[in-house]
Amino acid sequence: MERMTITEVQAEVKKVEAPAPARSESARMRELTPAQRRAVMFAQQQVMRARAAKKAKDERQAALVRMWQEEDSESVKPRALLRKHEANGEVKEVSLREAIGHVLRDLRTHDHKTLREVSEKAGVSLGYLSEVERGQKEASSELLASISESLGLSTSQMLRMVADYLVSFEG
Repeated sequence: MERMTITEVQAEVKKVEAPAPARSESARMRELTPAQRRAVMFAQQQVMRARAAKKAKDERQAALVRMWQEEDSESVKPRALLRKHEANGEVKEVSLREAIGHVLRDLRTHDHKTLREVSEKAGVSLGYLSEVERGQKEASSELLASISESLGLSTSQMLRMVADYLVSFEG
């Protein structure tokens, strides 16, 4: 049985898609074994699936870019000021753990990075990073250094931002 290379299969796919102008090409298609015909059909299906997947990926990326542009263009008050007072008018105390999580999440979302990207770069599990950002877990100084470096900041810069966030609650 004759074996076909990938380029030959691709050529056969093009021949199947295009109308047969000459009898010799249609005669050549008749020379294919059933297994070869199945291989051609499979290759065609794979091409169609790949095109659909690329289109879906491009659409998702475009939606993300639009969302980020809308976020950047809005002049929204920082969350620190929105959460400053509770419904009954009392000032809410913010723990250091919550402040660190808030700053880390704001830095990550401002840079348009996903939790997965930051967790892989920092060497922290995705779930743990999520808990740190939500203020549910206290991260060690080593972990905070790793996370802030993965966000492109030094630990001292990140801690200054945390201090500024806490000051916004005091005054």
